[in-house]
Amino acid sequence: MSIHQKILSAAISFTVAFTILLQSYFTVAASAISVSADSAVLIDADSGNILFEKNASKIRPMASTTKIMTAVVAIEQGKLDKRITIPKAAVGIEGSSIYLCEGEELTLRQLLYALLLSSANDAATAIAIEIGGSIEGFADLMNDTAKKIGLNNTHFDNPHGLDSDTHYTTAKDLAALAAYAMKIPEFREIVSKYKAQIPMCGTENGRLLVNHNKLLKSYEGVIGVKTGFTKKSGRCLVSAAERDGALLIAVTLSAPDDWRDHAAMLDYGFENYVSVPLSDGNINVNIPVVSGKADTVSCGTLEDVHVLLPKDHKNIVCRVESDRFLYAPVDVGESVGKVIFSCDGKTLAELELVALHPIELKPQKYTFWDKIKDIFGI
Repeated sequence: MSIHQKILSAAISFTVAFTILLQSYFTVAASAISVSADSAVLIDADSGNILFEKNASKIRPMASTTKIMTAVVAIEQGKLDKRITIPKAAVGIEGSSIYLCEGEELTLRQLLYALLLSSANDAATAIAIEIGGSIEGFADLMNDTAKKIGLNNTHFDNPHGLDSDTHYTTAKDLAALAAYAMKIPEFREIVSKYKAQIPMCGTENGRLLVNHNKLLKSYEGVIGVKTGFTKKSGRCLVSAAERDGALLIAVTLSAPDDWRDHAAMLDYGFENYVSVPLSDGNINVNIPVVSGKADTVSCGTLEDVHVLLPKDHKNIVCRVESDRFLYAPVDVGESVGKVIFSCDGKTLAELELVALHPIELKPQKYTFWDKIKDIFGI
């Protein structure tokens, strides 16, 4: 019997409980991981839970991993198929470049491919001027978005990541940003590509873009995200890998051996953690209804929820809490309680319990006494 079928009713507070028999639930020791990075973190992208960290809250420069936020702001505030005329200010920017020509036209989508695959600083500048009106205006949008996401130790001065004293982040913040970005379909599609072609000064497919992220080819399940380097920042890398429903985000800042660091962290995550389905919308509970056309209403959850847990976790327990009975009418989608998942005394998730179909009020019988009252206006 699945966890969605093991439903047991209780007394006054109508409680439903079921258990999956797994193993023991403890935090997996990560002491075996050794990384070259000055700062590093590995997180579960869905929950944000930290699986491994080293100086994860230390403020450091981020180099071209900055472009994750550049892309997020551009996608959220721009139109991907809009054609952008390249301004003079975006030509000849130092560092990585696709050698934009003044006056040539590219779509925002094409510039994003250049930004995220070739790490083009000139593409970053063109995007910033188009979306924000200026580098400074776009940086304001980046910082507003950082605040919205909850990046409390991050500040942006520019869209490309060239060194600036007040342009910084932490491994923890950068991982949270990457997790946010990977929920955006257009972003996820671009960073997962190893190669792409875009026009060059009017010549169709004149530019071949090759992703700087070697992990796309060397590590099973990697689907992004971004490399970065300056002399001040050292080697920076953000990676995302997905296996068996689990999406992990790894970040290293100032890492001489970043490819190996990421392989080690991702190996640790996939070897020690598993994605567990809590609810796929199939939980079904019948609650009695008073004065309804039907005696009970079928209730359940509408959310598809998975959590990442240590492979040796203890029993998962689910209880559904609701009133003992409901009064008609009951509307479809009406909240009637909550479903609480826990493991080893720790709450994993709380989901809303809703009515899956409506229950109309039962018509009252018209008795002889009702007729007498109507006649005399009682």
